[in-house]
Amino acid sequence: MAESDSPRTPAGRGDILMPLPDRDFDVTEVAVPWKLFTEAGYRVVFATEAGATPAADPLLLTGVIFGKLGAAPEPKAFYAELEHDPGFKAPLRWRDLEPAAFAGLFLPGGHAPGMRQYLGSAELQQLLARFWASGRPVAAICHGVLALARAVDPATGRSVLHGKRTTCLPRYMERTAFFLTFWRRGRYYRTYPAYVEDEVRAALADAAHFERGPRNLTRRGTRDDDSAAFVVEDGRYISARWPGDSYAIAKRFIPLLENARHE
Repeated sequence: MAESDSPRTPAGRGDILMPLPDRDFDVTEVAVPWKLFTEAGYRVVFATEAGATPAADPLLLTGVIFGKLGAAPEPKAFYAELEHDPGFKAPLRWRDLEPAAFAGLFLPGGHAPGMRQYLGSAELQQLLARFWASGRPVAAICHGVLALARAVDPATGRSVLHGKRTTCLPRYMERTAFFLTFWRRGRYYRTYPAYVEDEVRAALADAAHFERGPRNLTRRGTRDDDSAAFVVEDGRYISARWPGDSYAIAKRFIPLLENARHE
């Protein structure tokens, strides 16, 4: 999609690209940023591999075990709204995207098996590397950081995150969720044999560039309270750990977009 072909809302501030797999993305990490970005005057443009209408991980809507470990009521309400968004129902295709058409890039996460389509796609990784090279703001949360860590800068042969500070889904969170649910859900919380944190750390220039954040397994940030949230900002790149940081990363990403627009 060329820049001139990107439709815009007349009063809008620009388009934020949000690539997704066909299924199994995290409800909160998609619906909360979508809601806050649209409230701020941005349009979120969704894209899937072949333009299929995406669907969130259903267990996060009903509860992973005993109705628990799913999305909170407000993000679920946002997702119910999102399902009626025309751009969500008819997304673009990854291969048709041009970084110049967008104000920023937001990479959500998710851990269920359908996420491998998104996390393991060479086509998407090439798009992410091109977007990174454009200098536009980029945000990634949870497994979304893994997608970025796997994107290689063709000029250096290294991950685009080499030399940057970042966080991602911490090993202790991924391991705890797996141990708590293995009896019922098997490897549902283990997307790959390697932990997300381990692969992201391996992509960085220095081990000190990874920031795990304070230990937390239950408290989540909300629209009005970021005290339980943790994000890492490095230039025009911002990252977060898990669904509990979704409000905070969306709120922190908006100023990055505004600053880039004014520059």
